[in-house]
Amino acid sequence: MRQPRVVLAYSTTALALAAQWIAAKIGVTAAPPLELSTMRFAIASVVLVALALATRTPLPIHRWRLVAAAAAVGFLGFNSLAFLGLKLTPASDSALIIPTTIPVATALFATLIRESLTSRKLLGFGVATLGAAVVIAGGQQMGTEISTTRLLGNLLELASAVCWGACALVLRTESILGFVTMASLLGTAMLFPLGFLEHGYRDVPSWSAQAWLAAAFLGVISTVVAFLLFFWAVRRFGAGLAAMVSYLVPIAALILAFVVLGERPLPLQLVGAVVIVFGVRLAARPASRLSPASA
Repeated sequence: MRQPRVVLAYSTTALALAAQWIAAKIGVTAAPPLELSTMRFAIASVVLVALALATRTPLPIHRWRLVAAAAAVGFLGFNSLAFLGLKLTPASDSALIIPTTIPVATALFATLIRESLTSRKLLGFGVATLGAAVVIAGGQQMGTEISTTRLLGNLLELASAVCWGACALVLRTESILGFVTMASLLGTAMLFPLGFLEHGYRDVPSWSAQAWLAAAFLGVISTVVAFLLFFWAVRRFGAGLAAMVSYLVPIAALILAFVVLGERPLPLQLVGAVVIVFGVRLAARPASRLSPASA
């Protein structure tokens, strides 16, 4: 009876997370990326606070240090780097690099605090890292000069994935809604000063409908719905299924990028994505049950 709900929860989350790269790409073409990032979480914060008030969910004020750390890496770091990268690289690159790199980054951070780094994990991380390099290299057109702009964008996307991997370690609490709400509020406050590096929000009143629709979609669907549903599903059905989202997001995002934006990933990038997924699967695969003699 639980399996259909698992499929529904993770499919919905994957679609919401995949669509964020399309909405973000559309948004950064119509608004400055750092201002757009701030508006995303400002909108999300309004919705989350309303939900917290309606459900009488308290905010974890007593854990403000942990929440602030999650906001710094998962909201400020992840979102600002990802949006700046999207300004320089196609959405299809982001769809390949970030979702497939996050599980590796998360696992690496996890080994620092509670898990031993086995030879299987080391091999898997090495394979996934090779795949990420292939994706980045594959974004360069063969026979032409290297696109330093696209390369920088891809590196920013890698850095954003590392930030989210760190956030996944600290974003744990009994009240998911309270934790995410407080992290979103703090993340918005952290992002707000960065907008003054662009136009200082003087251009916000003149934003086009396209920019506001992108910000609203990112705030409500790709933040409120995706974040709450993801962490609820992890708590409800177990963290082991969380990796399934990372496998579904690139597929859904590449399809959406092709349909909505007309972006076509290069063949070598698809090869790199397969290598990354293989590496992640290898690292996450449980050790075989061996006899003491063969261990």
